[in-house]
Amino acid sequence: MSMNKKLVQVISTAVPLPAENIDTDQIIPARFLKATNREGFGRHLFRDWRYRADGSPNKTFVLNQESYSGQILIAGKNFGCGSSREHAAWAIKDYGFDVVISSFFADIFCNNALNNFILPIVVTEELLRLLLRAVQQNPSLRIEIDIAQTLLQVRELDISVHFPMNNYKKDCFLNGYDDLAYLLSIKDEIKRYEMEQATF
Repeated sequence: MSMNKKLVQVISTAVPLPAENIDTDQIIPARFLKATNREGFGRHLFRDWRYRADGSPNKTFVLNQESYSGQILIAGKNFGCGSSREHAAWAIKDYGFDVVISSFFADIFCNNALNNFILPIVVTEELLRLLLRAVQQNPSLRIEIDIAQTLLQVRELDISVHFPMNNYKKDCFLNGYDDLAYLLSIKDEIKRYEMEQATF
């Protein structure tokens, strides 16, 4: 999983997960938090929902249904609540999701997602219900995300809405910057500012 990559546009089908109040322990159970690097967590994403007690796949769970796939996860309200574990974001990214759409995200999860190049998109509850229903009815429905314009589009449904995004994080996504790389990109501006301050 490459973490520092540009994410400019996502055009993809989506996976619908309408459950509300999905917490970080449901995203990645605590027993899988022993590793300290980001690799391999995707196989344990929603582990207790994806697999039965005997280890066999739960065929009713959406990630085990062949009709659904894509880089976009559409989840119910209040996604990522619970503990602050960054591993939840690692698991989502490692599985292959670049975008999560919901009507509300827990603050700490939202920050962890952005730091790991996952775009959390907040939409209205009405639009969320519409998207979930549309994808469930038509798994091949394509959703377009333009980060430069902060625009979500579903052409088939004539949907075009802007979503909120911090300008700093937008710049990081468009250029593939982590926090350190961003600072290095503006080092000349920092030097000029320091020189100006030193004259006082």
